Amino acid sequence: MSRLTFDASNHPHRRLNALTGEWVLVSPHRARRPWQGESAPAGDETAPSYEPSCYLCPGNQRANGAVNPHYRAPFLFANDFAALMPDTPAPPGDDELLVQTAARGEAHVLCFSPDHSRSLPQLSAPEVRAVVDAWKQISRELFEKYAFVQLFENKGAMMGCSSPHPHGQIWATDYWPTEIVKEDAQQAAWLARTGTPLLQSVIEREDATGERVVDSNARWLAIVPWWAAWPFETLLIARDPVSRIDQLDAEASDLLAEILRRLTARYDNLFATGFPYSMGWHQHPAGSASPEGWRLHAHFYPPLLRSATVRKFMVGFELLAEPQRDLTAEQAAQRLRDMSPELMEELR
Repeated sequence: MSRLTFDASNHPHRRLNALTGEWVLVSPHRARRPWQGESAPAGDETAPSYEPSCYLCPGNQRANGAVNPHYRAPFLFANDFAALMPDTPAPPGDDELLVQTAARGEAHVLCFSPDHSRSLPQLSAPEVRAVVDAWKQISRELFEKYAFVQLFENKGAMMGCSSPHPHGQIWATDYWPTEIVKEDAQQAAWLARTGTPLLQSVIEREDATGERVVDSNARWLAIVPWWAAWPFETLLIARDPVSRIDQLDAEASDLLAEILRRLTARYDNLFATGFPYSMGWHQHPAGSASPEGWRLHAHFYPPLLRSATVRKFMVGFELLAEPQRDLTAEQAAQRLRDMSPELMEELR
């Protein structure tokens, strides 16, 4: 029997992701190892407000020949290279080993602003509120036809963003995606066992300790979740009992715009760069047996670990066994909390 006293900031341990039922290995001592791997170039912070070669800028021609209007607010259009289509034939489904099924849906692109150079933390509060309103509207419309609506943003080339013009995407599916199936089951089980929505329990615990809180206001809480796998992963949770984004009232929408600007500014300030990430909203899918167990939330998955040029790779053990991280959620939250929620002058 070991006589060592456990120290979460130094000793390897596993943490359970309550939203998915999966585990993550935490190895905080590894953050001290030397790095001789890839260093990606830092992002270009000097983009112009208008780029003639950009497919998403106002008035420009897209790859399929369509011409963008001279838009002055968030611009939504059907994805020219959509991963899903509303009308596709069902494939044969009579092989018990090589199983396949139909996948139908829609995909849309949402340009956040006509300005090619300005990401979310560089927009004004009213401009971000306009993005929130666009999310609400398209989500409401698509949930009338589909089982699930995924709102998301890939920011930065490091996260596979195909255009530097700040934008997000909306994919609607006639089925529940894998992550949603897991989250629905976990939240339903927690509600049945405790009588409280899972993420309400998370809010109460995080408010009480403050250890993993990054930012907060009257309607929203941003934390590095206990089970975070990516180095500076965050979870943004609605304090109100809402399960879809279109249920937000005017004040909650305003305060969402505020905390989005603050959270993404903290990210950019951390390594003085346009911080790459994939983020997306999870809302209750159509047909959920217990939608009251759901709480609207957004995941931010950023890859940067040590600097603007060194990222976390999900390879080896992470791909073949389970996710692993090199600093604790508490350490990551403290570093983000120490950042100003106002964007540094050189990044504006």
